[in-house]
Amino acid sequence: MPEEIEKADNVGSVSFERYAEIVAELRKLIETTSRAQFTIGDYALEVEPMREYGGQEKADELFTVKDSLFRLAEDIGLTYSSVRNARWTSSKWPKERRVAGVSHTVHRVLAAIPDDEERFAAILTPPPGKARWTPDEANRRVGRQVQKPVTPQEKVSAVHTLVQDERVAATVTGDLLRRPAVVAQVKPEDKVRVVEELTRDDEVAAAVAPDFLRRPAVVARVAPAEKVKVVEELTRDDHVAAEVTTGLLRRPDIAARAMADDTARHQVNHAQVERGRQAREHFEENSPVAPAIRKLDRTAEFLDLVTACHAFVAAAGRVVPGLRDRQLGDDERVIVHENVARVRATLDWIETAVDTGEVDVDSELARLLQGE
Repeated sequence: MPEEIEKADNVGSVSFERYAEIVAELRKLIETTSRAQFTIGDYALEVEPMREYGGQEKADELFTVKDSLFRLAEDIGLTYSSVRNARWTSSKWPKERRVAGVSHTVHRVLAAIPDDEERFAAILTPPPGKARWTPDEANRRVGRQVQKPVTPQEKVSAVHTLVQDERVAATVTGDLLRRPAVVAQVKPEDKVRVVEELTRDDEVAAAVAPDFLRRPAVVARVAPAEKVKVVEELTRDDHVAAEVTTGLLRRPDIAARAMADDTARHQVNHAQVERGRQAREHFEENSPVAPAIRKLDRTAEFLDLVTACHAFVAAAGRVVPGLRDRQLGDDERVIVHENVARVRATLDWIETAVDTGEVDVDSELARLLQGE
């Protein structure tokens, strides 16, 4: 009975004693099988010894090697890969270095150790705590994936292998992200990358963004420049922009800083004038007292015009007598004549408006009134 087998009451459907007998018989069979596989490899080496890679002639020889091994495989009823692997394994393990009781599979895996002396020493030294080499332990020794992962890294490697198919990866990722304990162990930078990938879809991004923006602690960590960009994007809709602007201008500090910008101040003033104009038009079109108000407006305009003329005459009556015995300079006379021309043009405009009701000005009069 093999002493290194861990004792148990039953193994599968058989007693431990029967299980030990089965293991002993199978080990004898594996020993025979291993010898047979080495024999196949040795004969394959005899047919085609190992050759070096490189060079045109070498390439031609390697092509011939494949042809020879392929023919040998077909003639004995095996696959080409089986014969090729057996040949390679035999080349790494001279007959005197092969270890009885160690399967051909373990010999083949450990053959990946490049240094001969290290390889020959390794097969004689099973892993700590183990009485013999197993294929998984051999794979661990050469850094390959094992069939039964034990360490976290081995399990990670196994998962990576299983999720190479994108559909499988998508399903597994969804299941993992539903486990809070798993998500909590993900590095922040990896979480960021996951979120970026998941929110590439505009609909998903639109659904997630509002939740983020409702969390003050999250918003507080966003850079000011990024906040500005977010606000600009969110206020592209005129209705949203109007609501937000109204709320912001109710904050004295914000309003004061906004009005320091010339363009913003001009737009606000323009908006106020436009708002007044629209309100006046609405009043005149819909209010029943609008005709009476318009009559009063006309009376007020008449009074304003008469007052303006009176003020001008009164001012001239005060100022002109002061020019007695005073000689104005050439520049001063030019300026006075220009202003007199503006006054004369204005008086003509007033007479036309009073006589005809037309208040439009032509381009030349407009230039005079603007002092050009």
